[in-house]
Amino acid sequence: MFASVYSVLRPFIIFSAALIIFLTATRLGLAMWQVQRFDTASSLIQLFVNGFRIDLSSIGYLCALPALLHPWLIATKFKSIWFNCLKIWFFIAAIAVLFFELATPAFIMEYGFRPNRLFIEYLAYPDEVTKMLVNGHLLTLIVVFSTLIVASKFIWKYLGEFLPAGTGTNTNLKISVVSFFTLFIVLLLCARGTVGHRPINPALVYFSTDPLINSLTLNSTYSLAYALNQFGDEKNAAKLYGKMSDERIIELVRQETKLPQSSFANSQYPTLAKRSPSYQGKPKNLVIILEESLGAQYVSSLGGIPITPEIDKLSAQGWAFNRLYATGTRSVRGIEAVITGFTPTPSRAVVKLDKSQKDFFTIASLLKRNGYQTQFIYGGESHFDNMKSFFLGNGFTDIVDFNDIENPQFVASWGASDEDLFNQADIELAKLHKSNKPFFSFVFTSSNHDPFEIPEGVISPIKYTEEQLQRYGDKELLRHKAIQYADYALGKFIEKAKTQPYWQDTVFLIVADHDARATGSDLVPINNFHIPGVILNSGNGPKSDERIVSQIDLAPTLLSLMGVENHSPMLGQDLTNPNSSGRAMMQYAENFAYMVDDEVTILQPSKPALNFEYDVNKNRLTPKAENVYLSEVALAHVLWGSLAYKNGWYSALYN
Repeated sequence: MFASVYSVLRPFIIFSAALIIFLTATRLGLAMWQVQRFDTASSLIQLFVNGFRIDLSSIGYLCALPALLHPWLIATKFKSIWFNCLKIWFFIAAIAVLFFELATPAFIMEYGFRPNRLFIEYLAYPDEVTKMLVNGHLLTLIVVFSTLIVASKFIWKYLGEFLPAGTGTNTNLKISVVSFFTLFIVLLLCARGTVGHRPINPALVYFSTDPLINSLTLNSTYSLAYALNQFGDEKNAAKLYGKMSDERIIELVRQETKLPQSSFANSQYPTLAKRSPSYQGKPKNLVIILEESLGAQYVSSLGGIPITPEIDKLSAQGWAFNRLYATGTRSVRGIEAVITGFTPTPSRAVVKLDKSQKDFFTIASLLKRNGYQTQFIYGGESHFDNMKSFFLGNGFTDIVDFNDIENPQFVASWGASDEDLFNQADIELAKLHKSNKPFFSFVFTSSNHDPFEIPEGVISPIKYTEEQLQRYGDKELLRHKAIQYADYALGKFIEKAKTQPYWQDTVFLIVADHDARATGSDLVPINNFHIPGVILNSGNGPKSDERIVSQIDLAPTLLSLMGVENHSPMLGQDLTNPNSSGRAMMQYAENFAYMVDDEVTILQPSKPALNFEYDVNKNRLTPKAENVYLSEVALAHVLWGSLAYKNGWYSALYN
């Protein structure tokens, strides 16, 4: 009987063993590639032990459905048909696992961990992503798909050899029952990964303070499946970080706005507060220029390499924020922070969430209610990342994108070049000014985006030493050229804008959406959230601000400088207020950092808060004893976004 049961189980045993060997081998390869990130040999051992548990869980889920059918169908006249179906199932599963593992190194180089929900989100934009991959990652595509083609032939042939070995099995009811329960129990235990109350999840196997090492503990198929499953939990951060009463959350987040408590007088919208502007006079216009992927590491006035002379010059002319931190690592997160003032959450940015597509608070909706014309200008397709839908539903009345740009001189994978974009912006701003109504225009650049396509002969690339050439590599040098070009186009536009009638009464904000990439061995790489930001025509003259500033502080500050008295639910601080204090918040995948005066609390899913001292000069996080209050403030802020979204507290329909 044992031999008969084994014969029934044999296809699943062989398939599972092959997957375990393959996933262990790829994890070993990735670990050797990143071996410098491991402090001790015990960390490597723990990586493989925990990784083995995740791989078993993956196998449990991959094999669950066919395993429930196999013991019964093998005993029927449909046995041969079933083995063909099983062969197809195993083939698809094997190819999927192989594809995601092959895609992993390139994803790690760009984002610092295995494929996650970002990988899934990009699948919604096949046209833009295909152009980016073909124009910037053609070699990677060739290697991946060539390997898939060769491997698929081998896998199909191998499956055809070992699966038919079971077709001759004489199976009776007893053997089917024993086989069924054996498969059911084993795969259930594998899938759950534990006999505890909750099934295995990434938090149970993460053991390092290095997010990449934790990511390597997973396999990429599991990582993506877990990310896909998490989409259903994005409205409830409490499932990740822990609970706190609504009253305490509201109390703490209100407190950190530095507004008097008397400002909060609406029970329906707990953070809705009256904000009085610092500037008293005719309300000014506003132009926000969001620069794609521009971290402080590329700005010499912020301690970076010298490839942005125009931004350096503008920073010396305006109100420059020397320690401004992005809230996330994607453009939609930067848009969320700058346009809505919404705090970052572990879910998708509100630009993409269902309940925020209409009547969600933005500065555009506020300014529209105050008689402003509101406009979004983008060189690419505005539907990307759901921007067009979000903007039109939340206060923007005019969208200008690629199809509206007059005679673009250079078109790249992501649309018209920054020069073409700014030429069109100048035209649009002149039109808005002639209407004699105040206006708000939001301009979003794209030239500094992979694959970094820029016009030839416009800028002179920096001459690097041999040591620098080796250190940066070809991809980074392409990025440097794109940044140089983006900086050049920005400077050219501002110089022209200064000669135009609309310049006089317009506040300009130039700010990055996020850094080029966020990688490192810290749970949250603080330095890779450091971005440039400068306000021109602030009315205060040149100013170098050394306070820690968050992207969510920019919107309240701009409204104050514009002279717009308002009621808003934003948690950002008005930086014209001398009582505002330095603090920033950052979302890095599922880790959340809250920083106050170089003290940082980091929250991870299902783990206690960790506290660090951040040395900005050495870019180092040093562990320190827990600051209970700061941990509580951090938890309140990471929970507030989910709570506000769920309860409609961030509505633009307040009275």
